Amino acid sequence: MSAPLALTLGEPAGIGPDLTLAAWYRRAEFGLPPFYVLAEADFLTELAERLRLPVRVTSVEPEAAAAAFANALPVVSLGMKVTAQSGRPDASRGPAASASFRRAMADVMAGRAAALVSKPVATSVLYQAGFPAPGHTEYLAQLAEQATGKPTRTAMMLWSPELAVVPVTIHLPLREVPGRLNSELIIDTARIVARDLKTRFGIAQPRLAIAGLNPHAGEAGALGEEDLNVVAPAVEQLRAEGIDARGPLSADVMFHAAARSTYDAALCMYHDQALIPIKTLAFAHAVNVTLGLPFVRTSVDHGTALDLAADATRARSADVGSLVAAVDLAIALAHQSA
Repeated sequence: MSAPLALTLGEPAGIGPDLTLAAWYRRAEFGLPPFYVLAEADFLTELAERLRLPVRVTSVEPEAAAAAFANALPVVSLGMKVTAQSGRPDASRGPAASASFRRAMADVMAGRAAALVSKPVATSVLYQAGFPAPGHTEYLAQLAEQATGKPTRTAMMLWSPELAVVPVTIHLPLREVPGRLNSELIIDTARIVARDLKTRFGIAQPRLAIAGLNPHAGEAGALGEEDLNVVAPAVEQLRAEGIDARGPLSADVMFHAAARSTYDAALCMYHDQALIPIKTLAFAHAVNVTLGLPFVRTSVDHGTALDLAADATRARSADVGSLVAAVDLAIALAHQSA
């Protein structure tokens, strides 16, 4: 039997634990592969009772999770108490969420789990608890470097069957993007994307569409010189390396169906340029994939939804689409990598 997936706890007061219970309850409907959760059994048992979900929870070690999955939701203990008042996160929950992440990565690196699937966290709560990185992705990169002794550069891909996008700059105020964007950053990001599309997604010759920064890709400098001086030289270098890259392209004509059929991933210059199209096309089933790590990590593409947590009236019919998509993609990528 192949190794199960490791699912993180996420924000204990948010929607993540609810969706985990609901997804396991509907495991046959979605044909889900075996997974276990890094949490505490009593926390999830009590939550299942509040949600009126008939979910049996069992404490296991990772090696026994796959065998237990058919009859109970397997939980691997964090060795610390997990408590939460649904909808009300606070800093006391941060250590459990962080520990869940560390243990899940350790299990994947050791081969006890096939891949890591993370659930949403309240980053502000993690900061209050002393979280040592800007976010989960950066934290995973730090942990991977510590584990392997090798530098780790990552890229964030939002993937769906309709579209895959990678923002070159991510969480920056828009006014800071031109100053932070440079050819080297575009080139490094594209290399990571091309490599992982080959090794993890099984695409022999990935096709990358590189968006321009400015409207109409700068109109030959009339609407800004960044596309001439930053984006175009990056595309030229990528092509010289044998990477199938095109650009800079006018972003306003990159995302209709005919355009999407010409590339495997779109590299966008800033956050909203990438996320608006994919969330328009695939809001309920897009998956966040971290490229560049020495293991597979996927994540749901939504937040903690604190206002929806512990709602027993909707638990059985909760929209688990993004979690199911993250689980399905994680196991597919893990098998491809293997």
